[in-house]
Amino acid sequence: MGQRAFVNVWFARLFGTTGNQMLLVALGWQMYELTGNAWDLGLVGLYQFVPALVLTLPAGHVADRLERIHIVACCLLSQMAMALLLMAGSLQLPGAAPWASFSRVAEWFPVISRELLLSLSVLVGVVRAFQMPAQQSLTPLLVPQVLLARATAFSAAGIQAAVVGGPAFGGLIFVAGASTVYATCAALSCIGFILMVRLNIRIKPAEQEPTTWATVFAGVKFVLDRRLLLGALSLDLLAGVLGGATALLPMFAKDILQVGPMGLGFLRSAPAVGALLTSIALARWPLKTKVGFKLLMSVAAYGAAMIVFSVSESFLLSMLVLAFSGAADMVNVVVRQTLVQLETPDAMRGRVSAVNSIFIGASNQLGEFESGVTAAWWGPVGSVLVGGVATIMIAAIWWKLFPSIVRRNHMVEPWI
Repeated sequence: MGQRAFVNVWFARLFGTTGNQMLLVALGWQMYELTGNAWDLGLVGLYQFVPALVLTLPAGHVADRLERIHIVACCLLSQMAMALLLMAGSLQLPGAAPWASFSRVAEWFPVISRELLLSLSVLVGVVRAFQMPAQQSLTPLLVPQVLLARATAFSAAGIQAAVVGGPAFGGLIFVAGASTVYATCAALSCIGFILMVRLNIRIKPAEQEPTTWATVFAGVKFVLDRRLLLGALSLDLLAGVLGGATALLPMFAKDILQVGPMGLGFLRSAPAVGALLTSIALARWPLKTKVGFKLLMSVAAYGAAMIVFSVSESFLLSMLVLAFSGAADMVNVVVRQTLVQLETPDAMRGRVSAVNSIFIGASNQLGEFESGVTAAWWGPVGSVLVGGVATIMIAAIWWKLFPSIVRRNHMVEPWI
């Protein structure tokens, strides 16, 4: 039953993440088409980050008290509703896909605007806050501990396959109109929702604690008391905030590489291609020794890739270095997430996963805001170049600040 449930959850994440990536590509491209402003691209990331920051810790507590499968299902249903709203708003834009059967219904909904895109970015952040802790804490309940590293890599492979296919397919069908992208996102989210609600198992933690501020923030205390987890999570946070370039890809695609929305889709997919291949390799040949050293080196390699990307004027070279950055980041992801799950008791996994989600969300959404701000100051090239250099410096500093990371040899140490 556990293996069958794991496969169902895996496919639900595959469809849901594919739809989410298509949604994010369309949001970013429409915002840049509407305003042509790097600041607004950064705001899209910020508006997703703030609600995630505020709500993720309470959401982690909810994940430790309620049925995690139902939480993920509700989040997928919410994503479908947002996609349908954006589809209706896009149908009213000039040049939208002439879907006669929907044109009158679409008039009941607001037209796409800067304000609507920012408002829905907030809702994306809210959904993310509840989905990630519940979703991340499912895998350890469905597989034995000895297979957790491989299961984590296999789960990451599914996510990366979605991250590869979602932006690329979204960019491809964008030529038929943004409404087509949003309609496809809604359909994929619906499939993921159905897969989750059809699971006939209960995996809610058996023990229930009274709800207090101490229990809500217990995940924070758990991470702060463990230097290994604190170092790994903070390393990912700072590397993502300083070294990320996702928010600026519309600028690189349109102004520097001049490859249009289809090229943007391929640029968004390139890191996931490298990550997908690496996750498949790690599922087949999991890391066995020097996992802490490899974690630090993967972050430094990611920073080096961003430096090369920032100065590249070749679409092919940009794709290659982005793919390499995704490969390096996947090593970081698998090591970090496996260590978090291995060192956390099940009764705490929702709350600790919530802390992990805050760090991940900050590295992504806050990183997008940072990219927009620095790009407004120095341009997209200067922003990514400085971020890549800073990422390498962070890896070197963390080597000294957190020696427990360097000393970690195996995923599961003999005394654990």
